Amino acid sequence: MIKERLLSVLTPKVRNQVESYVDAAHVLTTMKDPRVLAALGPSGARGLLLQRGKQGVVTHARASYEAAFDWQYRSDHATSTEMHDLYVRAKQGQWDGDSLPWHIDVDPESPEVPVLPESFIAPERLDALGIHLSEREKRQVLHSLAAWMLSQFLHGEQGALFAAAQVTASIPVFDGKLYGSTQVVDEGRHVEVFHRYLTEKMCKLYQVNDNLFTIIDALMTDSRWDMKFLGMQIMVEGLALGAFGTLYRESKEPLLRQLLKQVILDEARHVHYGVIALKDHIARELSPRERSERESWAFEVAVLMKNRFLAFEVYEEHFVGRMSRADWTSFVSESPGMRRFRTVMFERLMPNLRTIGLLSPEIIPHYEQAGLLPFAHGKSACELSGQDMVKELDSAA
Repeated sequence: MIKERLLSVLTPKVRNQVESYVDAAHVLTTMKDPRVLAALGPSGARGLLLQRGKQGVVTHARASYEAAFDWQYRSDHATSTEMHDLYVRAKQGQWDGDSLPWHIDVDPESPEVPVLPESFIAPERLDALGIHLSEREKRQVLHSLAAWMLSQFLHGEQGALFAAAQVTASIPVFDGKLYGSTQVVDEGRHVEVFHRYLTEKMCKLYQVNDNLFTIIDALMTDSRWDMKFLGMQIMVEGLALGAFGTLYRESKEPLLRQLLKQVILDEARHVHYGVIALKDHIARELSPRERSERESWAFEVAVLMKNRFLAFEVYEEHFVGRMSRADWTSFVSESPGMRRFRTVMFERLMPNLRTIGLLSPEIIPHYEQAGLLPFAHGKSACELSGQDMVKELDSAA
């Protein structure tokens, strides 16, 4: 009651900023494992509190990691065959971003060929909050939400580009270095095509979400190669696969669908790469304490992506002063498209955590409480190719 009285005297814009700081502090203070707080805390302060990703300047992150040279060029027989096959597939799967049908005209607010359909957010649910959008306003909000999602894809791909370059240098497995070189090329191409689509077709680009910034910043500054793999190949890329798949299924815009299809085929290989590299490493090379730390870290990042990827940047553009931040959180979280997005996202992530050995009996109750455990029983990246994913998405469309 006292908090509400204090907030009520603030202007809507200032109140939103104060509430965002309170949310950020809540994220950091609810991390249960002090090792995870030590790993994510500095990046959380830079991203969530200082909002370094939204200051309009280049962000400098001090990268600290060892580059592993193998002058004998030895294959790791435990993983070499699977990794070599993946490398061959990656070479054969290269494509040119210019080959996409860029000649297609895109109207991001078209009701006939929507980038996002109205059913994605079910805007009639806003009526209960006293917000009645015109047809034009609905299309504008959908345009903004689609541009926001694609912008976060772009920012995540830039983070993946840098992480791929780092892990290519630091992974001690030579076959992993060969495959990693193909991922660097893939991620550069993804940055290219998402940026081009946003600037030429959507004509709108959002700044990096504070939560995504926190994760990327933490990965860039962590010196451990396996943490970079876990964070980028398993967590960010796995979650991105769910996001790409959801937008591919929901959108009716043909250029975007073709772009996303090509990216999904690449990203499926990237996640498979992470699973191959980590499953034996976690089982054989890590101490119980090190494994427990990575397990807790993965859980906190999963919860961060589940509860915090809520497009507050769109709220600040369209709804500050018209609805509360809490009402927006509820509206976005329960919108049909975002519910499907979270389902596909965790269907891609949780089986991979299981396969690499980061779902021990100690951590399972936490995932169960977060409502994520049911997603752990599906197929991992080793069992589901990019072509399989696209077929599933096409059949569900």
